[in-house]
Formats: sequence, structure tokens, C-alpha cells
Amino acid sequence: MTTHQEKDAQRYCAQPPQRIPALPPGLSLPRTRAILANHSKWVNGTQLRYSFLDGADDGVEKAWLTEVHNGFEEWESLGVGLQFRPEENPAESEIRITFADDGSWSYVGTDCLGISSQEATMNFGWDPTSPYGKATVRHEIGHSIGFFHEHQNPFAGIEWYDDKVYASMAGPPNFWPRETTYENIIRKLSTDQVTGSRWDDTSIMEYGFGPGLIKRPEAYQNGIPSPLTLSETDKEYVCTWYPSLTPHMDELKPSQSAVLDLDSGGQANYEVVPENSQKYQFGTFGNADVKMVLFEEADGENLRYVTGEDDSGEDRNSRFEVKLFKGRRYVLRVRMYSTWGSGKASVMYW
Repeated sequence: MTTHQEKDAQRYCAQPPQRIPALPPGLSLPRTRAILANHSKWVNGTQLRYSFLDGADDGVEKAWLTEVHNGFEEWESLGVGLQFRPEENPAESEIRITFADDGSWSYVGTDCLGISSQEATMNFGWDPTSPYGKATVRHEIGHSIGFFHEHQNPFAGIEWYDDKVYASMAGPPNFWPRETTYENIIRKLSTDQVTGSRWDDTSIMEYGFGPGLIKRPEAYQNGIPSPLTLSETDKEYVCTWYPSLTPHMDELKPSQSAVLDLDSGGQANYEVVPENSQKYQFGTFGNADVKMVLFEEADGENLRYVTGEDDSGEDRNSRFEVKLFKGRRYVLRVRMYSTWGSGKASVMYW
């Protein structure tokens, strides 16, 4: 007898194509690796807002909405620097969720920002309250904060029986075309896209597979069970990418530069309290690829995105101009991809 969970477990996340940045030819290998490994990550300290494009008024069960809330709360409860906030207005949300009969999927990390504010960035195509459905919720949220599919880890050493995989996915309940199967299972990530060298077959980002699809490693020829919870490695990695933030941060004064002494993936955070209501220029200096984002404090605790800039792979520094208002508090976050040459970099506003 096949249980409901086993029926669910045959359905897989059909992740949309990932946005791979177009890097200029001749870029050094260290810069390339740093950019590809970090480009989809949010700056730490981001308050990610999520909304539902359809809800109880559209026939969605309240328990389904509750389980999605629970999934966000579980990731945040690990002590990460990210925060997740429900938002009524989809246009104000980075993550927009539907429950269409279109499989389950999510865009990866900051790829969500390239999607129209009227379109979904995440979908749940089956009951999210079953054991497998709850795992799916955590899997898709993992994508939204920058996790990829674990079985596509190039260090896993998986060799597939390709024809059997394509045939299996082409049938019910997935009915995937070959391109979808290739992008979500067969294709391996570039070694430049992953941080670390371990394959975690218990990761929430791992698919479960039945027997007869994996040629090597031999230990997995009988399949891989579907992970239903966050693994210890999931918890370790997400806290490495998004460590908890200390409440104190240095104030960045106008026309006074601050040194960015950061390793790849490191981040500097500054409080900005403008002395006048006017337009200001923000910029970095030196040989560095960075992602620089400005937030405004709202309601005493919420940080609203104002503007940002990503200069990775380009022969320039980050710059943006924005009007700030006297008496308001802003937070500037600078996440490092890489440095080169002298390795000296700084940030300033004026």
C-alpha cells in the first residue's frame, strides 16, 4: 500500500533557471569563484518580506498558510542574521507565494529581485501540511535564501543512469520535459558556485530518489531517502552565510571613509544618521567587488530597502545617489565578494 507521504515524495521541486552573472573575459579565477559563490546571497541583516498572492479568500486552507509561516520561523530560529516578515502588500515583498497546481518551486536568493512585483517567486503545488509537504516548505525557503539543490553538488560524485532518470521524470506525477529534468537533476553545479566540498545527503535541499537511477556512488544504487528535516549541515551553512548580528554598529560620518577589511563573504554594517535632508553620494574605493545596500529604519525596528548596487566583475566601484532625511536612521551594509591588487578598500558617503 502506498501512503500519502510516498505519493507526495515522488513529486519534486522544479526550480526555475538560475541567473548566472555574465562576467567579463579575463577575470581572475579567485574573483570569478567569489562572485559565483556569493552573487545570489542576500546581504546579511536583510529583512525579507513575504506575502501570499492567493489566500483564504481564494480557497487556500488556513493550515497551509500557517505551515508556510512556520517554515520561515524555523529557518529564522536558527539565529541567522536574516529576518522574515509577513507583508500584506505583494508589491512591498521580496518573496511572493502562490499555491497553484504548478509543482513546487522557488527562485534562488536575490534572483527574486528580478521578478515582477505582480508575479510569484515561490509556489507550493501540493499539500504543505503532510510530512513531505512540510519538508517542501523548508526546501523552497532554502532556495529563497540562496541554497541550491544538494544532489547537484559537483562534489557528490553522482553518476546517473541518465535515460532512466529522464524516463522516470517524464511520467506521472511530474511529467517533466527533458530540459526540466536536466536543469534540476542531471546538471551539476560549477565548482565555483558552491562553498565547501561536502555532499550532505540528509540536507533538506536533497531530493529523495528510488532505486535504479544512480550508477555511482554504489552505496546509493538503492536510492536516497527523502530528507524531511533540516540537517545539521544545513544549520551550520546557513549560520555561516548569515551569522547573527550584534546590535551595535559604527556610525559612518559624512566624508569620513571606513576601511573594508573583509574576507570573501564578509560584511561591514554602518549606521547612517544624516545631518541634513539632501541628496548624498555613497561609494566604495579600492580594488574590490562588493554588494552595497542601504536600508531605512521604519517603525523603530523594521528596515526597509532603499537602494543598492553590485559592482562585481566590473572595472569600477559601487556608487549610488539617494536623498536622505534629517532625523531618520539608515543602515548601510557592504558585503564583500573579493579584493585584489593591494587588497585595500573603503566606503564613504558625502
